[in-house]
Amino acid sequence: MHTPAVLLNGPKDLRLDSVPLVAPGEGDLVVRIDHSGISTGTEKLFYTGQMPPFPGMGYPLVPGYEAAGEIVEADPATGYKPGQHVFVPGANCFDGAFGLFGGAAHLLVTQADRVTPIEAGWGAEGALLALAATARHAMAGLDKRVPDLIVGHGVLGRLLARLTIAAGAPAPTVWEISEGRSGGAEGYEVLRPEDDPKRDYRSIYDASGNAAILDDLIGRLEKGGEVVLAGFYPEGLSFAFPPAFMKEARLRVAAEWAREDLAATRALVESGALSLAGLITHTAPAAEAETAYRTAFEDESCLKMILNWEDAA
Repeated sequence: MHTPAVLLNGPKDLRLDSVPLVAPGEGDLVVRIDHSGISTGTEKLFYTGQMPPFPGMGYPLVPGYEAAGEIVEADPATGYKPGQHVFVPGANCFDGAFGLFGGAAHLLVTQADRVTPIEAGWGAEGALLALAATARHAMAGLDKRVPDLIVGHGVLGRLLARLTIAAGAPAPTVWEISEGRSGGAEGYEVLRPEDDPKRDYRSIYDASGNAAILDDLIGRLEKGGEVVLAGFYPEGLSFAFPPAFMKEARLRVAAEWAREDLAATRALVESGALSLAGLITHTAPAAEAETAYRTAFEDESCLKMILNWEDAA
């Protein structure tokens, strides 16, 4: 069995290719992917060759961890049936290609316990579940504060703001330096950093991935305040100690979603508490993957690019 898939053979060497799939086994599902998202964080680092070493990484690589589609084959023991729609956070199911992420393909073979059922009506927004769950993971828990400042008005920043409001907390302030990304706020204010006089934030969530901004953020904290690193940083992070000492600043790293975050986020979307609308700005057929990836990584107006696999052969 083969599938059309996005194949990254090395830095900036990406194309749509036919890739062999491993045969499904016990506990497996075969999912026909309809939509997959392109991550401008970790996937961009793989594309540019800047990703630090990770277990299981290498080239050739099938990227993508944001995929949604329909089950076409299921081991009866899984309880799933063909025709059900699911979110798939990538799959390691390729013969001759690494699948550290592995979601950007027309067909995926995956263990049933990795997928999350979703409604067919989610459409392309189903591919956003992982990013929404990552935002939820950064915020959820008794020992965590919701943000009162979010840095970056990309998709992750917008989801953090929406989740803050959905939690019944005061609307956060969002910083954004790109004029093209300043619009689209729903119930919160977007400012340039230089236009914000506040210097006593309790909890600042950085969704920019900018490793050079840490000193500025620490300077905006109240005493005992916290900076949450919600992006991904390929470079080493450093900060001036005296200001952090004076503020008794705390730093927290937010990792990717956990299994329970996917289920909780799905419930928020289904209840109407969290909207995924307006986050997808660009779509492209999978056949145009090479151009789509460049647009996702280079076009500032592109918040989220979705590949459409429905016509892939």
